[in-house]
Amino acid sequence: MYNVAVILGAGNGTRMEMNKSKMLLEIGGKTVIERSVEAFADMPEIDEVIVVCRACDMEVFADLITDENVTFVIGGSTRQQSVANAVETIDQCDYIIIHDGARPLVTQKAIINTLDKAQMCGAAATGVTVKDTIKIVDNDFAIAGTPNRNNLVSIQTPQIFDFNLYKKALQKAQADNMDYTDDCQLVEKLGAKVFAVSGDYDNIKITTKSDIPLAENILAMRGDL
Repeated sequence: MYNVAVILGAGNGTRMEMNKSKMLLEIGGKTVIERSVEAFADMPEIDEVIVVCRACDMEVFADLITDENVTFVIGGSTRQQSVANAVETIDQCDYIIIHDGARPLVTQKAIINTLDKAQMCGAAATGVTVKDTIKIVDNDFAIAGTPNRNNLVSIQTPQIFDFNLYKKALQKAQADNMDYTDDCQLVEKLGAKVFAVSGDYDNIKITTKSDIPLAENILAMRGDL
């Protein structure tokens, strides 16, 4: 098996209201992007790591991450385009592992569990059951329905796919002139099933400034600070 992890770090982080990439924020003495990459680069199951970043961040990312198995690719204007840029650089691969660089607290256990499921079924994504009651609203924001919470999962990353399956799904999306914000949805549109794997509520996405102290608290509870 040859497995490639694609770490997406090309977002603008506009909700952070800052003039630099949120990937460069520090959590417990390491940047967000360092922690995200290290989770995968340290695993024997991962043969190669591709970090997708903005052109303006590539030099500083490369200074921070010097592992010889890590390469860098400039991202596109959307998530799908960024993954596509990484796919174009992959010579050989059995499974592609797509992860948000903004999820630096992912555990290797979650990665392994999701990879195992993908190898059995072709496509899998880590996620957690929702804790809150979810409501469907109409255009006026009036409540229009209440889905069964037992059937709802909040999907995270990593999302892992048979590489040939993912390439076919990507080609179909491009041919249909569609641009999806979720890799599972891209594969679903091909007609393939994607299986959810129970993950961790701690696998938070760094989105706003309040997520930084929360992430540090989680690391402290794990004893990783």
